[in-house]
Amino acid sequence: MANVKVAIRVRPLNTRESLDGGRLAVQVEDKVVRVRNVKLEGRLDGRSEGLADSREKLIEFGFDYCYWSVDPAASNYASQEEVFQDLGVCVLSGASEGYNVCLFAYGQTGSGKTYTMMGTPDSIGLTPRICQGLFRSGVESADGQSCRVEISFLEIYNERVRDLLRGVEQKKPAPLRVREHPEKGPYVQGLSQHVVTDYKQAVDLLEEGIANRITAATHVHDASSRSHAIFTIQYTQAILENNLPSEIVSKINLVDLAGSERADTQYCRDRITEGANINKSLVTLGIVISALAQNCQMSSSSQSINSMLSEGEGSTVGSQSSSLSGSGRRHCFIPYRDSVLTWLLKDSLGGNSKTIMIATVSPSSSSYNETLSTLRYAAHARNIVNKPRVNEDVNVRLIRELREEIDRLKSMLLTFEMQRNPSPSLSDERESSFSDIVLQNEMKVEQLTKDWSDSWHDKRALLERYSVDINQDRAGVLIHSLQPHLIALEPDVLSTGVTIYHLQIPSSFLLYLFFSCSVCKTL
Repeated sequence: MANVKVAIRVRPLNTRESLDGGRLAVQVEDKVVRVRNVKLEGRLDGRSEGLADSREKLIEFGFDYCYWSVDPAASNYASQEEVFQDLGVCVLSGASEGYNVCLFAYGQTGSGKTYTMMGTPDSIGLTPRICQGLFRSGVESADGQSCRVEISFLEIYNERVRDLLRGVEQKKPAPLRVREHPEKGPYVQGLSQHVVTDYKQAVDLLEEGIANRITAATHVHDASSRSHAIFTIQYTQAILENNLPSEIVSKINLVDLAGSERADTQYCRDRITEGANINKSLVTLGIVISALAQNCQMSSSSQSINSMLSEGEGSTVGSQSSSLSGSGRRHCFIPYRDSVLTWLLKDSLGGNSKTIMIATVSPSSSSYNETLSTLRYAAHARNIVNKPRVNEDVNVRLIRELREEIDRLKSMLLTFEMQRNPSPSLSDERESSFSDIVLQNEMKVEQLTKDWSDSWHDKRALLERYSVDINQDRAGVLIHSLQPHLIALEPDVLSTGVTIYHLQIPSSFLLYLFFSCSVCKTL
C-alpha cells in the first residue's frame, strides 16, 4: 500500500496581480504552506477587530513537497529541474519497477498547471523530461533487455473524449467511448496508440497533441486549457536471463487538468457550458477524493482497533470496539462514473497505481479563496491509500511459478535420496513420480519460454520492418507492405497483438481467387 504523494507549487505573480498591489498571502517553509487572510488585517474599528480575532488569520498545511517558484532570486526558488528531480524521478523509478504511475496537476485557471506539466521551449516541463528520462533509462538498461514504448494522447472536452493524435486528415472526429475491461479496468475504445523508438518521436507526438488541444481566452488567462488532457505512456520491458523470461508493463498517466474558474455572464453560452462541465468534473473528482480519503481513514481506524484487541487490552476495549464497529458508518460509495475524468482515473485513485498530485496555486491575496480551496483539496488527496502491484505477463508468471515448483521438487528428490526408508520399493515409486512431474514441468517451462521469446521478437521485428502503427482512426492497423498478406487480430479489444501472413503464391492463383470472389458476389 502507498499513500498518494502531494506536492504544492506556488507560481509567480502575473501582470494583473502585480497591478492590483502584489500583496502575497502564501508562505512556504520546508514542507509547510501557510496562507494568510489579508482581508482580516488592518481593520480599525473595534467591532471588526473582534471579528478578526475570532477567525483564523493563518492556516497551515503540510505536504510531501512544497515549491516556491515566485521569485527566481530567492534562495528557496524551485525550478523545473528541481520539480523533475523530486516528482519525475519518482515516476521513472516506479515505471522501471513495473508499477502503474499517475501524475496529475490540479489548480485554478492560470496557476501554472500546463507550464509545470508541459513547459515552454526554453523551460520544458515534467512530461517531456519524463519521456527523455524514459528513453535514457532504456538505453542504459541491462544487456539483452528489450523495451517498447507506446504513446496515446486524449482530451476530455464537455464530457466527451477526443483523440489528440487523430492526424490531419480527420478534422472533426467522432467522440470516443469509454469502456471497462473486467481485469484491466477502464479504457477508451478506438484510441490510437503510437509506437515510438526515441525521444524525438515522443516529443513530436506531444507537440502535435498540444496543438490540437482546445484553448480559449478567459478573464483570468489568455490561453486557458478548456479540457482535461491525459498523456499515456505504456512502457514494456522484457529480458531473457538464464533462460528465464521477465516481462513487466507499466502505464504512465500524465494528466493536465483544466482549471476551475468562476462563471462569467459576459461570455457566450458555449463558454459558460464548457466552464460548467469543467467544474462538474472537478467537483466529482473532489467528491471521489473525499470519499476515498474517508474510507481509508475508516479502514485505518478499524485496523488499529483490531491490533489493540489482538494485544489483549481487556474487556473494556473489546466492548468499546464492538460499539464503534456497530455504530460506525459504512464505507462511502465512490461515484467514479459520474464523470468521464474520474472514470478514466479510477485505477489512479484508490487502485493499482502509484499516484502523485501536484497542486499549483497563486501567491496573490486576490486569489485567497481559490488558493485555500486548492490546498484543502490537496490535503484530502494525501489521505488516499492505493494498492499498487507489479504488472507482470501471465505466461511469464506461470513460467516463474513452474520454475519454483521444479526447484521444490528437486529438493524433495534430494531429500529422498539422502534419507532412504526401509521400504525401497515405496521410495523408488515416490522418486519416479516426482521425477516425472519435474520432467513435465521442465518441458512446459521450455515450451512457454520459447513461445514467449518468439512472440516478443516477432512482434518487435514486425513493428520495425513494416512501420506498423496501432492506429484505429480508420482501418484499425496501418501496414506498409507491397506483398499480398493476411492480417489476424486478437479478439480482445485491448490487445495490440497483430499477426501477418504473407502469401507466397503465383499470380495466376490470385487471379483465380479474384474471379471466384466476383462470381460469389454476383450469385
